[in-house]
Amino acid sequence: REHFCDGLGDCLPECPTGAISFEEREAPEYDEDAVKEAQKKNAIQKQAMPPHTGCPGSRIMQIQRTETPKSEGPSSATDSVSKLQNWPVQIKLAPVNAPYFNGAKLLIAADCTAYAYASFHQDFIRNKVTLIGCPKLDQVDYSEKLTEIIQNNNIQSVTIVRMEVPCCGGLEMAAKKALQSSGKFIPWQVVTISIDGKILE
Repeated sequence: REHFCDGLGDCLPECPTGAISFEEREAPEYDEDAVKEAQKKNAIQKQAMPPHTGCPGSRIMQIQRTETPKSEGPSSATDSVSKLQNWPVQIKLAPVNAPYFNGAKLLIAADCTAYAYASFHQDFIRNKVTLIGCPKLDQVDYSEKLTEIIQNNNIQSVTIVRMEVPCCGGLEMAAKKALQSSGKFIPWQVVTISIDGKILE
């Protein structure tokens, strides 16, 4: 009796058959214009959303949340649920062409604000796309990146949340400069949080 090797080191008592079959059928003629159109569409899609490479923590994500009304009464279980809708949140890491920017209400917040203000998710992040940064630690001009985001996307409104400390003024100035440089007229507001966690303006 002969044995046959299956290619993975196991010998079989008989040769396997039926793994491959041939099918003859009519196929449409080659259409060069259709191929070029498909290649063009693929190129546009790749350009709009480049594949993620690098750190998994900076891979963009859109977190699907249903729009929630602000609760008027005392804090409830739904208030303690995260309202974050996008990732990454760092201004430096967020791609300019991320799909979650289109039609977004944009929140530009100083890093410390979410720690100082207890109801930050409910009062600020809820129903907004969030970007955070610290002009003192990052030592970068955010205005260029923010200008690109505002110019290249259909931003509905901009809310800037900063701390009362002077170094936070850099974030406010960068956001205002971006709004001016974008050439768009978008409703905006600045909210200042005190060190003891109160809204000052």
